[in-house]
Amino acid sequence: MIRKVLVVDDDPPVREALGQTLDLAGLHPITAGSYIEAKDHITPDFQGIVISDLRMPGKDGFALLEFAQGVDPELPVILLTGEGDIPKAVKGMSSGAFDFLEKPCAPKDLLAVVEKAMKTRSLVLENRRLKLQLEAGDAAARLLRGRSAQSQAMRQQARLFARSQSDVLITGEPGTGTSKLAEVVHLLSASSHKPFLKFSAAAQTPETLADAFERAEGGSVFLDEIAALSPAAQFALLDLIERPGGPRFLLGSYRDLATEVAEGRFHPDLYYRLEAAEIRIPPLRERPEDIPVLFRHYVSIACEQAALPVPEISPEIIARLLAQDWPGNARALMNAAMRFAMGLSDVEEHEELGLADQLARVEHSLLIEALKRAGGNATEAARALKLPRKTFYDKLAKHGVRAEDYRDHG
Repeated sequence: MIRKVLVVDDDPPVREALGQTLDLAGLHPITAGSYIEAKDHITPDFQGIVISDLRMPGKDGFALLEFAQGVDPELPVILLTGEGDIPKAVKGMSSGAFDFLEKPCAPKDLLAVVEKAMKTRSLVLENRRLKLQLEAGDAAARLLRGRSAQSQAMRQQARLFARSQSDVLITGEPGTGTSKLAEVVHLLSASSHKPFLKFSAAAQTPETLADAFERAEGGSVFLDEIAALSPAAQFALLDLIERPGGPRFLLGSYRDLATEVAEGRFHPDLYYRLEAAEIRIPPLRERPEDIPVLFRHYVSIACEQAALPVPEISPEIIARLLAQDWPGNARALMNAAMRFAMGLSDVEEHEELGLADQLARVEHSLLIEALKRAGGNATEAARALKLPRKTFYDKLAKHGVRAEDYRDHG
């Protein structure tokens, strides 16, 4: 839920008291003492609401209401009035104000109106996000292919974190596609119409990070391999992340950041700030059932781009693909698909799989299918395959299959 409240009042004690009340209620007050100071915080899709005093030197609360309506007609503005200004406040309501409160107002009355305005704003922003998603299609389904339980969970996480507007840590081995997943999170978010900037973390300095913060204009900034940031850049990034009203940071890493922290190479505060919203991209060896889906998709794209007919992909070719570990992950599989589409692939030239390899692949598939049918319940899956539990667990370990990846989390 949104938490920002822009509080505008020229009286410092009143402004501070309102801010303290909101802060104690778990909200994020942003205080301003004038129209000029306040208007810079009001942007389209502002993630919050506005509370403004009606009487202020220079441009007053009516002027701020008019400005807010011009920027975003659905932004709730609550007016604060003195005893003699109630008729003006009523006029403000007819001009588009969300509500008004008479000063001094009790904290419970203030919070009741704020909560109502917050719920209204949340609904407006969520509807806008859904509309953008419908117009663009579901980027997660379109760009993150695969039918494994791990791929389904990854798509769901992308949708969840996109809605939350939180900064996201994206981890995975080289070639898994951290940049693509970052782009999906951006496309699914309410800020999808704003800039999406990509940078190599190794090349960043505190100054370039501050520049990216401004250039993103409330969109998203992706930094590839944040473990390569210098200590000064890590500290600067932590400072930028904690500033309100900035872009969302999507941070990719191929390294084990917990180990980097333990060995003193990564800022612990930055790691703990990010680990709450982490999406891990599993390597292909953990989800072999995705390999045929991805390979066919990559071949189709390559043929379309090169205006070539789509070649037949035989079961034997799929078996050979499944026999590989794919240490380069999706990137390596894509390269193999492009070569296959152009008739340059050596996929068909590998020697035939031996009986042991073929049986291992079949066994791997049977284990996964049994776990899927059992909803990740290892005991039920073992029973369905008529295997002792210890034998079943030994086979899971042998094939690197984890029962928890197939459990129902709804």
